[in-house]
Amino acid sequence: MKETSKIKNNELLSRPPVVVILGHVDHGKTSILDYIRQTKVAEKEPGGITQHIGAYQIEHQGKLITFIDTPGHEAFSAMRSRGAKVADIAILVTAADEGIKPQTKEAINHILRLNLSLIIAINKMDKSAALPDKVKKELAENNVLVESLGGKVPAVLVSAKTGLGINELLEMILLISEMENLKTESLKSASGIIIESRLDSQRGATATLLVQEGTLKLKDAVAAESAYGIIKSMENFLGQPLQQAQPSTPVLITGFNQVPPVGEEWQVMTSPEEAKTKAQTKAEAEKRKREPAEILDVSPEQKVFNLILKADVSGSAEAIREALRSIDQSEIILRIVKAEVGDVTESDVKLAESAKAKIYGFRVKINPAISSLAERRKTKVVLSDIIYELIKAIRDDASRLLKPEIAREKLGRLRVLAIFKTIGQRQVIGGKVAAGKLTKNTLFEIFRKEENLGRGKIIQLQQNKQSTQEVIKDRECGLLVESEIAIAKDDILEVYKEESLKREL
Repeated sequence: MKETSKIKNNELLSRPPVVVILGHVDHGKTSILDYIRQTKVAEKEPGGITQHIGAYQIEHQGKLITFIDTPGHEAFSAMRSRGAKVADIAILVTAADEGIKPQTKEAINHILRLNLSLIIAINKMDKSAALPDKVKKELAENNVLVESLGGKVPAVLVSAKTGLGINELLEMILLISEMENLKTESLKSASGIIIESRLDSQRGATATLLVQEGTLKLKDAVAAESAYGIIKSMENFLGQPLQQAQPSTPVLITGFNQVPPVGEEWQVMTSPEEAKTKAQTKAEAEKRKREPAEILDVSPEQKVFNLILKADVSGSAEAIREALRSIDQSEIILRIVKAEVGDVTESDVKLAESAKAKIYGFRVKINPAISSLAERRKTKVVLSDIIYELIKAIRDDASRLLKPEIAREKLGRLRVLAIFKTIGQRQVIGGKVAAGKLTKNTLFEIFRKEENLGRGKIIQLQQNKQSTQEVIKDRECGLLVESEIAIAKDDILEVYKEESLKREL
């Protein structure tokens, strides 16, 4: 009765903690979550990397904990950053046998910037090479001081393989949650963040919502920043139907008029009409913000590579966009003509043809008819289930627009001793190799009293009146050369060869 009175007076309810798991790729983030949930998510992922943000709830000691599992590959930097923004507690996973890696440092920066409560999980303690004390010292060097070294950050030794320390880790989450005194207003309208979204061929636009405040109910009118709708169906992470969802609960819903981008905020409105107006107003504001950015400032030295991006979910599209932004575009501008969720369509092919763009799809399909159309229109379509392979394909294709790098290798030097014959731009000359060697079909620069007069090419070489491929140092030879410059006695020919090297973005 006392607790009921408190809720009535203060309109505050306790809510489960939202926990984000961060760390370097392959250090065991998903494996830890796998062990906690007793499922095998990782084995279903191509390339061994979790490709999407997933949200899950577990119960420990009668209390709920919500986990947001963020991908570990570097291409998902933006997704990890966004994941941290919706969390109360961050678990930083480091491998006991490897220590701090680049993505560990990146995760630390996210956590410190967002002032999240932090727990260190030193994983892979089952390995003989495990050195937890070394990891703790490396953490201290990166502004994270654990309790055993006099700091305030708890560190738990765990093994996703054996289960060592997992219960202790969960107990630490609940302890910090209790200390944080996580509350939400009981009468407030439901609102939260879109964690994931996709276009389902059967159900249309679907989105994973994290409820942060209030209670979300079936049939509620919801407005995000770019989409709106009435919730037609609502499920928990196990696919079980729900009538309502309390704060800190992740739910999969259908009913949006279109696929909303990941990371957008959503809120419940009083009516479908209000939801539509709210979303359209926000969408117009965002459009006005983006319009100036659509005008490309291209210098004469730059080229533009147009591409169309299709992805299974908006989180993937965002991650690919973020990865492409990190590529140097001083010479080649990567212009995304269109980026959207869904399979490759006829309109994509037609747009690619008119925009002279290539189509890149991540975890999407193209039916035979559209594929044939693309072949007829000579439109390149690249599909991949592994994100870094798709990014590499984009890099490789765009790199073809780069001017090749010319590498010069010095071969030798010849002093001209005699001029025998001149026919147009060709001359027959005699000389002595002063350094290195001369080879047929190579280039040279002409120096007269240290002044560079121009270039030429060796057409033929003779030694002892016999044709040869090369002449070495201190040997005399005859040459048939071609140059716009008339070569004279005592000129020096600096002989070299050039190689055209393919460059990459």
